Amino acid sequence: MKQALFCTQSDRKAFSLLELLIVIVILGGLVAIVAPGLMDSADQAKRDTVCLKMDDLKKRLDMFKLDNGVYPDTEEGFEALLSNPDPDKYPGYRTKPYLKKLPRDSWHTPFVYINKGDDVEIISLGADRKQGGDGNNKDILFSRCNK
Repeated sequence: MKQALFCTQSDRKAFSLLELLIVIVILGGLVAIVAPGLMDSADQAKRDTVCLKMDDLKKRLDMFKLDNGVYPDTEEGFEALLSNPDPDKYPGYRTKPYLKKLPRDSWHTPFVYINKGDDVEIISLGADRKQGGDGNNKDILFSRCNK
């Protein structure tokens, strides 16, 4: 029995360069279609996380108000949740602080606190970390979360 010296087309076990290029083009096309949707989902997840953190901050501010009758002044800010800024002004302050450390938004920026008298506003400056902006750079206000 003689063995063939050359491989036939049916014995081939590798891909040709053309076949590999076609696969790469198809995968690139799929990535181009799917990637923007994934990026939008990631950006929305960051914005949703910011609203959850703001909700937690608001609950802690509400506990502060329940104990002391008022929200901290704008100047005192969230730091008033870490330690009592004025024992004479806030005699009902708990022995343990309302927060262990100040949270940051999804872009590692501190939240902005504004006392509005009977209510407060909590703001994240968004992805650009600047006031204003559009799209993902738009500021996130707690009063507009979940609305």
